[in-house]
Amino acid sequence: MKTITKHIIAITLTLSISELFASPQMPDYIIFRKDTIATYNLILEQYLQSQETTYTEHIFELTFREGSSLNCWRGYQAIYKIENERLYLVDIINCGELINRKIDKKQSLKKIKSIFGEKFKDDKVYIDWFEGDINFPLTDEVLRWDGVFYKIFKKERVVNISNGFVHKVEDVDNYIDDPKRIDRRNKNVISDIFFKELKKTKWKNFNDFDCSEKYLVTIDENGNVSKVKMFYSDEEIEQYYEKDEFSFCINKILTALKDLKFDIIKNKGIPISEDIYIEIWIEDNWKVENWTN
Repeated sequence: MKTITKHIIAITLTLSISELFASPQMPDYIIFRKDTIATYNLILEQYLQSQETTYTEHIFELTFREGSSLNCWRGYQAIYKIENERLYLVDIINCGELINRKIDKKQSLKKIKSIFGEKFKDDKVYIDWFEGDINFPLTDEVLRWDGVFYKIFKKERVVNISNGFVHKVEDVDNYIDDPKRIDRRNKNVISDIFFKELKKTKWKNFNDFDCSEKYLVTIDENGNVSKVKMFYSDEEIEQYYEKDEFSFCINKILTALKDLKFDIIKNKGIPISEDIYIEIWIEDNWKVENWTN
């Protein structure tokens, strides 16, 4: 399967270069029980996406990305408040204003009013469009991060909201530490754990199938290895792989890893699955090398 790697290498290089421009983004904030806490939930964006008028090029008089900090591509931050068990939008500020404690309230309210019109009442907007969970950290320990904005903290407070009304507030622990299972706090080391198992596998086969490729290994909600798939699209797989060779390699990796049991990770208190990227290379002597990095 080394053939497809040559065809995809240009795309891979392009993706690698684009990733250099991804930067951690400033969070929004929520005022809750007299505390102002960072939140990584894009609530305002849900409203914008539901409207016919788009703000892709021009958001609240701030040109999208043009002149914006690498840490604030949206060009603004939103501040929410839970008051009388209801969720409100109270400010739309320029990047970093809250850090400097110099919020331009006049400009903030002007921005909100220009978007929400009659929904803007008593210097705030009732967020009746939002339904779901809002989470914010109770600890600094981050379990997962998308590399740009969203983070999962080990301990969080989760506020369940329906049509802008608070239904439930719960403190959750997003990590189940089972001494009988493999620690998976650090996502970066999981591929090494996989590779140790793959080294034990006999890759030599009668058909000379070569499994040198990129894969995504799924650890499911229960912490078990449940699926292996190619890193590429179905169209690319169909074009470059023989069916028998493809099936052989997928089954070979799944068989080698399926007995691994990992700790369970949750998001907002709900167990989640995740895909782990691995890349292996089979030498001519059938020894496997870890090319993940």
